[in-house]
Amino acid sequence: MSEQIIVNFCPTGMVPTKNQNPFVPISPSEIIEQTHEAYEIGITIAHLHARHADESPAYEPEIYREIMEGLHTYCPELILCLSTSGRNFPELEKRSAVMELYPDMCSLTLSSLNFLNTPSINAPQMIQDLLSKMLHYGITPELECFDLGMINYGKFLIQKFNLQHPIYWNLLFGNIFGAQTSLSQLGAMVDQLPTNHFISLGGIGNYQLETNAIAIAKGLGVRVGLEDNLWFDSRRTQQTSNLGLLKRVHQLMTIHEKTLMPSKTLNIYNTNRHKI
Repeated sequence: MSEQIIVNFCPTGMVPTKNQNPFVPISPSEIIEQTHEAYEIGITIAHLHARHADESPAYEPEIYREIMEGLHTYCPELILCLSTSGRNFPELEKRSAVMELYPDMCSLTLSSLNFLNTPSINAPQMIQDLLSKMLHYGITPELECFDLGMINYGKFLIQKFNLQHPIYWNLLFGNIFGAQTSLSQLGAMVDQLPTNHFISLGGIGNYQLETNAIAIAKGLGVRVGLEDNLWFDSRRTQQTSNLGLLKRVHQLMTIHEKTLMPSKTLNIYNTNRHKI
């Protein structure tokens, strides 16, 4: 059990809009500002999505470049993880374009899956092509899993591509098409992973707080932010902000006598991270 907690901050995502919650950061300046505020409170990783001015998801490197440059200025030690999601852009060229900015990490969803209203298509060849390009650019994959099958495939890729430590996993719970937050399902997924790998748990919607609390109590990392949850309470009467969610995580860490794992301790940096 770790005494230091990885906090993976997910401020934006591809789905939430300001109409749903006015605190969702959309523009690069908003994303930079809120991530900087979160950095001052305490986060280890920023998992970043970019948006166009009309709030639609963006893949264009020039938008991500602006975000990265701002965060390298204001949060120089923060680990930056950029999205390669297939929910809106099926082409490898678009999904992988951000890798040419040399981020520290990129997300890698380990199978196709459905969300409530949309699918995320991740064919085996696409997953391997994305991983190959990450390794070419010195990028550490953020292995995203929604069920046990994805963990199985992640282990296969670790062997096939001879991935070296540090290995970082995001396990996500509460999607109706994936694993739920019952202790049996959560425990089954965590138990499949080696103890020397880094693991963070995330919950979708009402499941975010429950998942964060379990993770912190057990010394695992957390994924937190408006990407996954727009509400402070389970009755959905109080819209929340990224900082509101993050401060609650830090309160849980204090209760369980845990401290933040600094980015430097996790040490997942691209050696070419300042090429941009």
